[in-house]
Amino acid sequence: MVIDDDQRLVQAAQAGDRSSLDALLRRHYDRISSICRRIAGNAADGDDATQEALLAIVRGLDNFDGRSKFSTWSYRVATNACLDELRRRKRRPIPASNDDQAGWLAHNEADDMPSFDERLAQRDALQRALDQLPIEFRAPVLLRDQAGLDYAEIAQTLDIPPGTVRSRIARGRSKLAELVIAGNQHMIDERQNPLP
Repeated sequence: MVIDDDQRLVQAAQAGDRSSLDALLRRHYDRISSICRRIAGNAADGDDATQEALLAIVRGLDNFDGRSKFSTWSYRVATNACLDELRRRKRRPIPASNDDQAGWLAHNEADDMPSFDERLAQRDALQRALDQLPIEFRAPVLLRDQAGLDYAEIAQTLDIPPGTVRSRIARGRSKLAELVIAGNQHMIDERQNPLP
């Protein structure tokens, strides 16, 4: 079981076993990186936040007391690293591209699978909508829908009440749907009425 393995790895890493620390970080790297990239809104800031999150996990591992799952704690560290990165970003130019954002859309059944071009368009529309979603909604939606955290874990991760988590997820999903629909309508209008 992953939780038992995480507990074992955490205990060994806290005792100074570097290979256990490495295994623990490798086990959670992809999800931490994915969350950081999504919350930050682009690959460059997401990568910076991922590195900061991993460093913070290593520095803070001795203080991890096991009251929550390691994954919950690490997502909290990653989310805080992203929020710090977003605050720093306000003081410097925003990178122009949103590359390397694959992996967000859930896989459909094989017979319902849209074409590659359709999936690419959906992913791009979703990323554009996520980029417009205020961070107070983006973080809880991503922690729920991408990381699979439950409401209590998200509340603990973001240090907000569970009722606020539910509200922000509901409002965030609603706003995200509006943004995706509006973006798709804009693309349809452009195709039907191209500029001369």
